[in-house]
Order: sequence, then C-alpha cells, then structure tokens
Amino acid sequence: MHPPIAPLSHPSPPAGRWPAPALVTASIGLHAVAAGTALLLPELAGWALAGVALNHGVLAAAGLWPSSTLLGPNLSRLPEAARRRQAFALTLDDGPDPEVTPAVLDLLAAEGVRATFFCIAERAQAHPALVREMVGRGHSVQNHSHGHRHHFACLGPAAIARELRRAQDVLADITGVLPHCFRAPAGLRNPFLDPQLHDQGLTLVSWTRRGFDTRDDHPARVLARLTDSLGAGDILLLHDGHARRTRSGLPVLLVVLPALLARCRAAGLHAETLREAVPLRHAVGQP
Repeated sequence: MHPPIAPLSHPSPPAGRWPAPALVTASIGLHAVAAGTALLLPELAGWALAGVALNHGVLAAAGLWPSSTLLGPNLSRLPEAARRRQAFALTLDDGPDPEVTPAVLDLLAAEGVRATFFCIAERAQAHPALVREMVGRGHSVQNHSHGHRHHFACLGPAAIARELRRAQDVLADITGVLPHCFRAPAGLRNPFLDPQLHDQGLTLVSWTRRGFDTRDDHPARVLARLTDSLGAGDILLLHDGHARRTRSGLPVLLVVLPALLARCRAAGLHAETLREAVPLRHAVGQP
C-alpha cells in the first residue's frame, strides 16, 4: 500500500477514461481500414500494408521527438501560473550518485535553490538515505523508471505498466511521497506509454532545454545550451547520474551549476520544484 500523496496547492480532477490523442485514434482507424481492405480487396493489400508501414513510421518519429505531444500530454514548459511567477524548474536525471549527488545537494543548499530529481528506482534502492536527504532538504523526487532500460521505448503496455509501478513503489516507500511526474529514459517513448501514465496518475515531463552534460566535457558549451533564450517557465535538464567529467576530472554539472543559477537570478527567475509547479494529472484511485 502506498503512502498518501503529499498535498499540492492544485486541485486534482478525477481520472476518467484515457483521452486517446488524435494521432493514436487515427492510427487505430487506419489499421482497421487496412485490415478490411486486405480481406475484401486483396489486390490492394500492398497499398494497405504500405499505409500501415507509413503510419508506424510517423508513430516512431513522434516517440523519438522528446517534446512531442502527438502521443499524449507532454510538459516541456511549466504551466502558465508558474510562468507568471517567473519560475523555472531545475531537473536532474539518472541519480542518485553517491559521489556527485551529495555535492549537488550542498551546492543547492548554499544557493537556496530547490530542484527536482528524476531518480532511477534501482539506484534509489541502492542509496535510500541519499534519496531521503533530497526530500529532507526540500527537493522533489520523481519517477525516471525503475531500471532506465535502453529499450524502454520498445516495451509493450504490460511491461511499461510494471516498470512504472515498480518505480512508484520504490520511490514512495523510500520518501513517503508518491511521484506525480515521469520522465522517459532519454525522452523516448511509444504509443503505449500515455495510457499507463494516465492509469497511474503520472504527468510526462520533458524539458525546454538541456545541457548534454553526459556527453560534453566543456562546461561553457553546456552552460550556453541551458541559458540561450532563458526565460520563465523553462524546464532545464542536467544529470547527477552518468555525469560527464571535465578534463581535470570534475563533474561538468558541478562546474556549470553555480554559473547557471547566477544567470537565472540575473534574469529575475526563481526555481520551483515540479511538485510545486505542476498540478496532479488526476487523483489516483478515483473512478
């Protein structure tokens, strides 16, 4: 049994039925028409198959585009109310890391900034005290899958549901707070994801801009990607897990963060966690 969801300052609507996106509805219809065509007009079966293949290509492209909303709701910027408050969200993926994350927590404490950590549940299980420290310091812990599998976007609905639920169970057990946001591994997904997110009351969150700090060992380039056209409502993506290091051996994240937060302050922005800024998709368990 899960701990209760921590109160948010936003009302949560009832779950209702999953609202299928227009692309998914059209794809289902296309498959039905193609099957009927192949059965009743076998001479057109090749055209029907070509139409289905083209549709699968469109679905795959939508899943490979991290900020796409074609497969369902996907938050790449904070809601309007948070933008009016001149808020931005600092999000950190792939942790916790026993070496990097404590240094990040200390740096954020010194700056008076609260962030959102999208944790891999397997890593959270290995370092539960570190995850509890995140929450104890006022940060938000959200769902970044159980195992961060590279083939996550290839999973079927049952496997996705298990991956989400296992991560929810682990993170809620450690923190006492049920996550209400999810970020897909590498931002990649398929049409089966959104129905499972809906069932578990999770909102898909991508990002406005990312630093590519797991690949680039030049802090100046990482910082430039994050601050180009920086504005209210931005969701910024960095990584405390899988952190790339500079040529001198320092995690790029720790070099970039002070300068990034200084730029945000200079722009008149303040950090809010996703728990503060993003309403519940709906109340889990309601009809």
